[in-house]
Amino acid sequence: MNEISEKAIREFWDAHPCGESQVEKLSSDYEDFFRRYDAFRYQREAHILRRLDAVDFKGKQVLEIGLGQGADSEQIIRRGAIWSGIDISAESVSRVSTRLQCRGLAYARLERASALDLPFPDDRFDIVFAHGVLHHIPDVLTAQKEIARVLKPGGQLIAMLYARRSLNYLLAISVVRRLSLAILFLGRPKAGGMVGGTIGGHIANAKRMGLREYLRMPNFIHGNTDGPFNPYSKAYDLATVKEDFPAFTLANSYQDYMHAPPLPVFWLKPFARVLGWHLWVHLNPRK
Repeated sequence: MNEISEKAIREFWDAHPCGESQVEKLSSDYEDFFRRYDAFRYQREAHILRRLDAVDFKGKQVLEIGLGQGADSEQIIRRGAIWSGIDISAESVSRVSTRLQCRGLAYARLERASALDLPFPDDRFDIVFAHGVLHHIPDVLTAQKEIARVLKPGGQLIAMLYARRSLNYLLAISVVRRLSLAILFLGRPKAGGMVGGTIGGHIANAKRMGLREYLRMPNFIHGNTDGPFNPYSKAYDLATVKEDFPAFTLANSYQDYMHAPPLPVFWLKPFARVLGWHLWVHLNPRK
């Protein structure tokens, strides 16, 4: 059993709303924030809109699990879906509710809930969509079983997962960042040990866990996806998808989004299909 609790994950995402750190923090002007956030998101990750365009949402009952700032939620509704959404974070649910009200967009249902216990009847949805969410759930076996339960026969789970076979995982995280942290950590006495920000967070983790233990990839991956204090992340290849989603069969998969900080990857964008950080999978329930 994974020792990372759902409560710890919920508290992290309540305190660090997904994507907010990428733009100036939310103030009282929600409309301005949503405009800036969407412009940043879809300029940097333009492939998301292309991928959504390729899905027939029109008239379909769609459940989105994990909502972030609601950018994809809005896009799915605008493509004709009868949309419902859940998120473990009350802050996310509040923001998405405000977004949809500001934009005058109708939806079926929106509430705070866990993917481990979906508040919907069996055979309810045509599509379940989860972008960058399921790899943050330690008990993904229970989550995938719940998703299969609420999908109609012939329905589909469309999910974006962090890709193990990516430049980000294989080189940026596994080699460059681990080596850099080891050098910084071992050099702390000379630097006085006073390092703040993201680097300071990683040094604090290494100090708390011990450098060797923190640098083990099952531990190091958590803090190298969504900030050093992110409690849980996992990277996937197709073999681990099959292991973690036994209630499903794989219908389609593709990679996208060349992302590998601190490496300069602009010139490597043509290789996103084989080394991209985002692994999209289309899964059909076995029932």
